[in-house]
Amino acid sequence: MVLPSDRRRPTIRDVADVAGVSHGTVSRVINGGKWVSEDARAAVEDAIKTTGYTVSHAARSLATGRAGSVAFLLTEPQHLLFADPTFALLLRGATEALAQRDMTLVLLIAEDPSQYANIERYVRAGHVDGVLLVSSHESNPLLASLTAAGVPTVCSGVPLGDRAHVPTVSVDEEASARAMTRYLLDRGFERIAVITGPNDTPGGRFRLVGFRDEMGDRFDPALVEQDVYSSDAGAAAMTRLLERAPDIDAVFAASDVMAVGAIAALRKAGRRVPEDVAVAGFDDSGLAATADPPLTTMRQPWAEISSRMVEILLDSIAGIERDPVMLPTTLVIRDSA
Repeated sequence: MVLPSDRRRPTIRDVADVAGVSHGTVSRVINGGKWVSEDARAAVEDAIKTTGYTVSHAARSLATGRAGSVAFLLTEPQHLLFADPTFALLLRGATEALAQRDMTLVLLIAEDPSQYANIERYVRAGHVDGVLLVSSHESNPLLASLTAAGVPTVCSGVPLGDRAHVPTVSVDEEASARAMTRYLLDRGFERIAVITGPNDTPGGRFRLVGFRDEMGDRFDPALVEQDVYSSDAGAAAMTRLLERAPDIDAVFAASDVMAVGAIAALRKAGRRVPEDVAVAGFDDSGLAATADPPLTTMRQPWAEISSRMVEILLDSIAGIERDPVMLPTTLVIRDSA
């Protein structure tokens, strides 16, 4: 069989000739069609490598009416993309999942309301086929605007408010917080404080609910701090807690980033971790294992969260409705608690 000349670009028909299938079968494989046998798919994939064929995204867009890309939308200050490793983990996982489908990820950051309109115009203009929303605040209008415009959108975490129609991939925030709180109680700690995120975010609100429910009659509102997810915020919150309740013997920080800040504040105050105050985190984002001391934390399945978000978004783009997905977390015990 004659392969295409090096002087012209290989075509779908060249791939079909080498694979011994119809060009329609090649097209279905390239565009993610489901009605292809495993043998035919393998033959087409081998032929693509043999011929050096590459997909023309412009041609595909004209043929399908799709952009061949999706947006990774972060509605947080830009520096958090680098300061909070959870966002980087989701970004990497989504990029890898889309690359397997020959699609592109576009990073969009809407830091404040002045940027919302630009993001909405860009998305509604068809530059992307859908949106992976990786952070949501109850007061943020972007999610409602996107869904009202019919833009396929999938959320990481269950958004607050009346958003039942939005597909989500999440962990059970309340149950996870209860599990960590129960672990600290079972270790014999009595004055347990909590540092959690903003109350208008699902993690901030539901992790506090789980902590409060598990503490029961032992819950003390004076041992609660809520702030943004950052190391500086965790340190400031820990300092305020120590001023109000110097007898704290454990703290549950509802993110690893906050936990690291809390440890820094405890050391500054002359407290040892875990000898004087135990510290637990949430996420197991990579930061936990390298912290000093290594953090006891709740592990979120980051790779599965991002891959499932991509899977559900592509189904939504294809008009297939999907139920919400809730994934389990795992208690990881290290030296800090």
